[in-house]
Amino acid sequence: MSSVAAQDHRTAAAPAAPAPAPPRRGPGRRQREWIAAGLFLAPDAIGLTLFVGVPMVLSIFLSFFQVSGFGSYEWIGLGNYERMIADPLFWDSMKVTGLYVVILVPVLFCVSLGLGLLVKQKLPGMGAYRTALFLPYVISLVVVGVLWKFLLDEQVGAVNRAMRAIGLEGESWLGDPTLALGCVIAVMVWVMMGYYMIIFLAGLQEIPKEYYEAARIDGAGPWTTFRTITWPLLRPTSFFVLLMSTVAAITGGLDLIFVLTNGGPANGTSLAIFYIYQQAFGFGEYGYASAMGSFLVLIMVVVSAVIFKLTRGGRFDDGE
Repeated sequence: MSSVAAQDHRTAAAPAAPAPAPPRRGPGRRQREWIAAGLFLAPDAIGLTLFVGVPMVLSIFLSFFQVSGFGSYEWIGLGNYERMIADPLFWDSMKVTGLYVVILVPVLFCVSLGLGLLVKQKLPGMGAYRTALFLPYVISLVVVGVLWKFLLDEQVGAVNRAMRAIGLEGESWLGDPTLALGCVIAVMVWVMMGYYMIIFLAGLQEIPKEYYEAARIDGAGPWTTFRTITWPLLRPTSFFVLLMSTVAAITGGLDLIFVLTNGGPANGTSLAIFYIYQQAFGFGEYGYASAMGSFLVLIMVVVSAVIFKLTRGGRFDDGE
């Protein structure tokens, strides 16, 4: 008995085993999603900050200085902006840009949408047609400019040769102020239509086929189907195309203008972005060019805000 009691006493006196430590909890699901999103966005965010954000801030800062081509800086405050307001050539370039945007964006939108509807059809060889239509977009604008400058040449251009072959008189496509801007717009539509065609095609393929089958059973025609099904469900894609093409029209096209017309004839194709380039790299007026560039960015932001407002961020006339 004594041995059993002693054993029980030793057992009772022994320290209890420590409780296992609670498992360390890592970040929750929502936190992991935020971390993953941050890691995916970090490269673009860093790139935009370094190559877009910082240059924009420096450009605004530079616009308050008189900068010579030899690197001397002189603070002049709003002097560059006052010069911009009094510069008739700058406002002429803004008028040309406005006309360019007003014509290019609707034409590009309609052509791209029509091509998207066309290449969505299941026809033999449609993949080759899609590739051919998209191909101009991947060609450098410098190469495009050289190509079309040759095709539109007044003397030896293929366009005038074809016109003379059928008894028509050739035109000075790039030498006539009334025709040059139209030629630039046509070439830009040819370049960009394949890209926006692919975007519209992606939007069209997201529309459920059941909607079209139900419309066909109800006896709806092509126009009714487009108006009641395709267009309403394509509005977010249309908003993206409208916004991006407008921004591209305001800020792009410098390469093509430089090669195709060099801003002529009689400044008829001198877009604002081309005039800014001339002032900066042609005359060394970096401060003045920065002031005009800052103003152009402001115009672009205002136009984008108006598009957001009018389309309700892609919902257009929906009241939701």
